[in-house]
Amino acid sequence: MTFLLDKSTFIGRRWELSAARKALSRTRLLTLTGPGGVGKTRLALRLAENLRNKYRDGVEVIELATLETGELLEPAVAEALGLRGVHPDPMGLLVEHLSHRRTLLVLDNCEHLDTRCAHFVERLLHATPRLQVLVTSRHSLGVNGEQVLPVPPLSVPEPVPEPVPGLGEVQAGPALPEEARAGPRTPSRTVREAARHDSVRLFVERAAHVVPGFSLNAGNFACVVRLVRRLEGIPLAIELAAARLRTLSLEELAYELDRRFDVLATGGTMALPRHQTLRATIEWSFRLCSPEERRLWARLSMFAGGVDLDTAETVCSREGIDQADVLDLLAGLVDKSVLCRGGLGFRMLESLRAYGCEQLTPAERQWLRRRFVGHYRELTETHRTDQLVHDQLDRYLALRKELPNIRVALQACLDEPALAPLGLGTASAMWCFWVLAGALTEGRYWLERGLELVPEPGRARATALWADSMLALRQGDLDAALPLLEDCRAIAGRSGNEDLVPYAVRTAGVAACTAGDTGRGLALLRESLALHRSLNDMDGLMFNLYFAAAYGSTEDPRLAAEFGEELLALSESHHALVSRAYAQFALGVARWNLGDYEQAEALLTSAAQFTGEIDDRWCLTQCLEVLAWIAGARDEHERAAELLGAAHALWQAAGASPERLCYHAAWHERCTRQARHALGKPAFTSAFRHGAKLGVDQAVTYAIRPPETQPELRHLS
Repeated sequence: MTFLLDKSTFIGRRWELSAARKALSRTRLLTLTGPGGVGKTRLALRLAENLRNKYRDGVEVIELATLETGELLEPAVAEALGLRGVHPDPMGLLVEHLSHRRTLLVLDNCEHLDTRCAHFVERLLHATPRLQVLVTSRHSLGVNGEQVLPVPPLSVPEPVPEPVPGLGEVQAGPALPEEARAGPRTPSRTVREAARHDSVRLFVERAAHVVPGFSLNAGNFACVVRLVRRLEGIPLAIELAAARLRTLSLEELAYELDRRFDVLATGGTMALPRHQTLRATIEWSFRLCSPEERRLWARLSMFAGGVDLDTAETVCSREGIDQADVLDLLAGLVDKSVLCRGGLGFRMLESLRAYGCEQLTPAERQWLRRRFVGHYRELTETHRTDQLVHDQLDRYLALRKELPNIRVALQACLDEPALAPLGLGTASAMWCFWVLAGALTEGRYWLERGLELVPEPGRARATALWADSMLALRQGDLDAALPLLEDCRAIAGRSGNEDLVPYAVRTAGVAACTAGDTGRGLALLRESLALHRSLNDMDGLMFNLYFAAAYGSTEDPRLAAEFGEELLALSESHHALVSRAYAQFALGVARWNLGDYEQAEALLTSAAQFTGEIDDRWCLTQCLEVLAWIAGARDEHERAAELLGAAHALWQAAGASPERLCYHAAWHERCTRQARHALGKPAFTSAFRHGAKLGVDQAVTYAIRPPETQPELRHLS
């Protein structure tokens, strides 16, 4: 979430909070509507925090402003809920996950996805009877059963009569027009009465951030009242105005706003509608910036997820902005509350970002888009997570932070055919990221859109074909994977593409194993291994060793253990932490099949701890599964049942099951059968359900603690 100032501060809104609570007691869908900058997000977040204890299965807040296309709505929501899985139908996965949960789902900033979001919410509510949804949008969704709560601006005081000169009061600025002074017969006359209004309280609080010691008093309250009335109580407009106290006195600020708004009013209607009031305030703030600050504001509007200093210097410096000046310009925009600190470094509210985007000239927009796309193409290439490097984990975390901006770059490539090859290369370079993040559906979306726009049978297409095929195979979608793989192998077989052959063969091996033909699959994986070795391709070798060790663990556990040992040694020699965790898992499964329970447990607990810390649900789930088998083999059947339950919850969240993996299926069935027989059905069910309710963090803690400490842990949940 993005806020101009400290997000912990929340002023007023008692009536709205009460009305929203009452509405949610009688409806399953509540939409908070209102113009930009009115405070819908702040209200929704405070409401969600206040209601957290009312929902047994939690409150989930999902920010949609950075989502560039509605086609990614379902996978984005699923990923935000921790459903980072292999299921090719994210909507089905969401329905399965939420169908029996008492949850409040908050969807923030939905207006740009209106039709898609309405359809999504309607389907979700129909299929999940206990779910409630809270939406913020500039307009209603139009869904049956929706209750709409308009969010008004903050309350403003009645106008203060102009002081009579000579009575000891300073007249601040010109008088308001007669129609603005008209009001009830009993206007606010005291500081105390003015301070009761939320708009005044917000202005004073924000002003105190800019001018330490600022407070409302008899000498300034009339000017403050005039200001907040001019700004119609719109929170964002008030915050932008208060930020100007760094360079203007209170009286000068009121005068500047009066002058600006009077010019606008004479050009149209006498009274400015609220959306025009906010726009006028933003425009006024824009005009008061230096020319360089204006250019940077406009150029930063490209960054949906925020921006750090280095990226701002790289992308935005040119034609009127010197790279050496970017830091000072960023500081200036922070001082003016155009930017706030957070996320990658600097972020901009959506209303300000939208205005900045409008200020880009066509020529500026064109070169900026190309520089933006080029930057993120280079970033994804230099941050590949499929390479044996010491900063493997740092690369993954950096890509996760930059994902909203990468999405903007990918969408820009789809919108401009000349950039399509760059987009395809970007999506391909991220194939391993899509796997680790559990964003398989999103990865396939970008790859397949890019493949449609790049039909030429060259290296870029071949790479994207095997990457897309790998993602489809992880989702168990053989029907989609096999044609992609055939096209890839045809291109790789052409002269000059010899280095692509091992990747095509490797993917074919994974496809065969996925289809149940493990013998043929392992033969292809060994063939690919030899090819990678001949080319001295250590990165490709890394993945081949993993697949050969995992899929071969039940067929030939000794050979699988050799592959696992080689992968572990390779990962450790390069300090590649993510690869090491997968090596530990694959070797652990092989050791299990060889009957070496102690070594298997040590490897798997280490992998579970690491993958739990980085939230890699796929590897973690498999580690918990095999640790359950080890507990069962030691006759610790209650622990086995609980670990099976913990793994089951994660299998479900991933839209997967151990029965679908050849190296899990038989052992899973055997462990479940033995634990149920040893404990009896009621005790097994109780332990299994207890494990399923642990949640990720407690499941990891339970899995990696020594068995003798487990009884105490059972009481934590």
